Amino acid sequence: MRILHTSDWHLGRTLHGVDLLDHQAAYLDHLVEVVRSEGVGAVLVAGDVYDRAIPPVDAVDLLSDTVARLAEHADVVLTPGNHDSATRLGFGASLMRAGVHFRTRVPDVGTPVVLDPAARGGSGGRVAVYAMPYLDPDAVRWELADGCCAAVDDGEVPEANQVPTREKGPLPRSHEAVTAAAVRRVAADVARRREGGGDRLRNVVVAHAFVVGGQASESERDIRVGGVDSVPAGVFGGAGVDYVALGHLHGPQNVTVPGVSRETTGQDRDAATIARYSGSPLAYSFSEMHQKKSTVLLDLDATGDARTQLLPAPVPRRLAEVAGTLDDLLGAAGDAHTDDWLRVFVTDPARPTEMYARVRARFPHALQVQHRPPVTAERAVISVVGQGRDPLEVTHEFVQHVTGTGPDEAEGAALRTALERALASERSA
Repeated sequence: MRILHTSDWHLGRTLHGVDLLDHQAAYLDHLVEVVRSEGVGAVLVAGDVYDRAIPPVDAVDLLSDTVARLAEHADVVLTPGNHDSATRLGFGASLMRAGVHFRTRVPDVGTPVVLDPAARGGSGGRVAVYAMPYLDPDAVRWELADGCCAAVDDGEVPEANQVPTREKGPLPRSHEAVTAAAVRRVAADVARRREGGGDRLRNVVVAHAFVVGGQASESERDIRVGGVDSVPAGVFGGAGVDYVALGHLHGPQNVTVPGVSRETTGQDRDAATIARYSGSPLAYSFSEMHQKKSTVLLDLDATGDARTQLLPAPVPRRLAEVAGTLDDLLGAAGDAHTDDWLRVFVTDPARPTEMYARVRARFPHALQVQHRPPVTAERAVISVVGQGRDPLEVTHEFVQHVTGTGPDEAEGAALRTALERALASERSA
């Protein structure tokens, strides 16, 4: 079966104030075309569909239109991430058209969506997709409690629907504990289906988590609980899973799952579970400017062997960073970047007159403009400001630190006048 794995659309997000919805729509148009042209049977969306829990109306409309178009060609399985509201995203899930599966409920992690290529005129065996929404340890450690690795009682009172027993207390307060509990439910269901006989299902997990081995960037929201935000990749090993479709990290990358013999899990041959992040379709911070955005095209054969191929995502506008004196940037050095989203560092020793306006006139898509003069040994010394320091001297040092040069005579006079007025105001208060 041919599957498309994507994640982290962040519909409704902006980039330093720039609305990205048109660029996100262009990526989703590309996604629909890939599904149609490549004969894709299922699309898996591994969380962070929206950028926030209450998305803008235009983002909701875009998702609705996109899912409807994808469902004309393939089954769609979608699960929420830490940016989404699982409740809002899952509203009306039971009313969705055939082939559209919004899997947002934690109790459903061990119940797969079973996809049959024959239902759409395709060929090959069936695939069980276990959708695992973002699991907040504080919210689900009672709900997923299974008597394994229970935490020491810390006096926490469970929710009304999370009644503890002496045998089944809450899970430890960690991402590893709750994810491992969810995977145990998956493994139990895989084992039960295999014991029942019948055709062999290929098994895929869709999860939104920070799995150890992945490389983070600046634009993923911190999900740290108790000082730890990650899940060991080994959690997914030995569960009879063929492929783990990951979301949360924005850079496309493989994650190595420690090898477990498939013979020990009822699978046909020796092979490790394959896990991969698809990454986000667009760069959402300058830390991502060197990433090559893509979508994962996954082929699962009858034995569960997984082959992946990265399909490049369209690039609406490059992210780049340039540095130099203002004269250099306004000259030939800036020619290659006039159409880029830019972070600009102006390195003149003194802050140039009308620096921001002149940079924006040269680079209309500049998103950040900073004056970064050369650091000298003298400027690198940090002074301690005590009560005995002359306030005027401190303000002169501040101007020197920020601009790279001290105030001139007129600026010095203005600073002195402002300081004297402030002191006079304090005395009269």
